[in-house]
Amino acid sequence: MATIHVRAVSPPDLTGRAVAMLAADPCVLDLVVQPGAARHPDGDALACDVLAGGANEVLNGLRGLGLDTRGSVVVEPVDLAFFGPAAEAGRRSLGRRVHAPVWAEVEARIRAQGSYAPSFYLYLVVAALLGAVGIVTNSQILIVGAMVVGPEYGAIVGVALGLDLGDRRAVRRGLTALACGFPAAIVITFLFALVIRGFGLESRAYDAGLRPVSNLIGTPDFFSVVVACLAGVVGIVSLTEARTSALLGVFISVTTIPAGADVAVSAAFENWEKSWGSFLQLLLNAGVLVLVGTGTLRTQRAVWRRIGRRRGLPAAD
Repeated sequence: MATIHVRAVSPPDLTGRAVAMLAADPCVLDLVVQPGAARHPDGDALACDVLAGGANEVLNGLRGLGLDTRGSVVVEPVDLAFFGPAAEAGRRSLGRRVHAPVWAEVEARIRAQGSYAPSFYLYLVVAALLGAVGIVTNSQILIVGAMVVGPEYGAIVGVALGLDLGDRRAVRRGLTALACGFPAAIVITFLFALVIRGFGLESRAYDAGLRPVSNLIGTPDFFSVVVACLAGVVGIVSLTEARTSALLGVFISVTTIPAGADVAVSAAFENWEKSWGSFLQLLLNAGVLVLVGTGTLRTQRAVWRRIGRRRGLPAAD
């Protein structure tokens, strides 16, 4: 049974209400209270294990009391726990909500994906350069490698989460990272492709006009939309359920990085039609991923709220 561990620091005037709330919840187990034990911030130390399906209500309750602002709340995953009959009452009260995602954890996971440190732009440039090599050598393996290295999906889901929560700052940060990162990667890749062309380093097949990889990337069509939609749904669900293998499949199926690389390579080789097609492919994939990601997040929240209402539990996001 999925469980999380919650540690909190409570100001003494809030401790009684917090303990009463936690003790009354059947999903809360192993509650420990240590008056005056916490420092920085000072207060009473609280610790408990919570069945994951009921964690949203517990965390919302602690935040509603103000423990996240006047004290602190820390959530940790539990890899293994043996509760025996102690957890049965909580499990029965949850019903199907036993599998509900912990939304605070999901949002933290998505925000971690959307980190825009200098390494974000470095990975983007390196991925585009790998994609360029894959294009001029007609190597699908290198294209897949470029997709895996590319960090752009983190920014895309960060924008989707921002739209879902109405967080304009998150939307602005994600769009800025994409709007700065992709042009920089395309310009550097364009210069790299000019060097390849100038020294005649492209493969013979590419030089002869046999460019299956570039043709595939630079020709957006109905199937491009289908793949982007499916990847958007699976990507959000895999982040919600922490399924790393499924998320890796999303990275490999979305052609944002290859499209950016082909914009640069095709322009360097003066194939303006393919360069324009790849640019449209890039915009199409990024836009569809954002829209579908936002819709999937909202749909998941709505579904779990509806399940909670059927069980007579308070709705919790």
